[in-house]
Amino acid sequence: MKKNESQKNEPQENEPQENEPKAGGLTRRHFLEGTGGALVIAGVTPKLGVPEPWSATVARQEAEAVPRTQVRLTVNGTDHRIDVEDRWTLNEVLRDHIGLTGPKIGCDRGECGACTVLLDGEPIYSCSTLAVWADGRAVETVEGLERDGELTPLQQAFIDHDAPQCGFCTPGQLMTATALLERNSRPSADDVREALVGNLCRCSNYNAIVEAVLATAGTAGSGGAP
Repeated sequence: MKKNESQKNEPQENEPQENEPKAGGLTRRHFLEGTGGALVIAGVTPKLGVPEPWSATVARQEAEAVPRTQVRLTVNGTDHRIDVEDRWTLNEVLRDHIGLTGPKIGCDRGECGACTVLLDGEPIYSCSTLAVWADGRAVETVEGLERDGELTPLQQAFIDHDAPQCGFCTPGQLMTATALLERNSRPSADDVREALVGNLCRCSNYNAIVEAVLATAGTAGSGGAP
């Protein structure tokens, strides 16, 4: 038994040992050490000035090739001159480049109304309006409603009637209702509903919103209640 066990532990005549050169003079240890070194080199390649991948180069070149235009916008009474990419929306410019985050991005496809602003007094979806289309025009966002720290009667009515719930749609609702009251100071409930049809409230607080607008107009108690 002892003889057989010792024979099992002895290396076979043709079996290479760990440090013994294999074919071509390469040992297993040398192979693993060389592979580890290659991985280390690969990990630091970008830092050694090796050209960036082809896809990254193409993406950068495409970004540099996008046409740009300088536009002049009057936003909440302040003039802005901005170099914009022709593909940027008005919402992107307002939020990302002017810092006005009142106009929200909801659906991002011109359906929910959370991004509504006034363009020359008319409510528009800023998520689907290109910034270059607004060149030379006046833009008003929800931040421009208050004056000297005072809320407008409409904003106060929204608070008094609990019109905001989560508040995400509120800026768009306010801007659309503001435009309505500018052209119709005594709207009926049906007038308000028709004007706000393009502004969705995911909390379904429509009755309170309509009540707030009617209270602002003073028509809530004259047959205009919702």
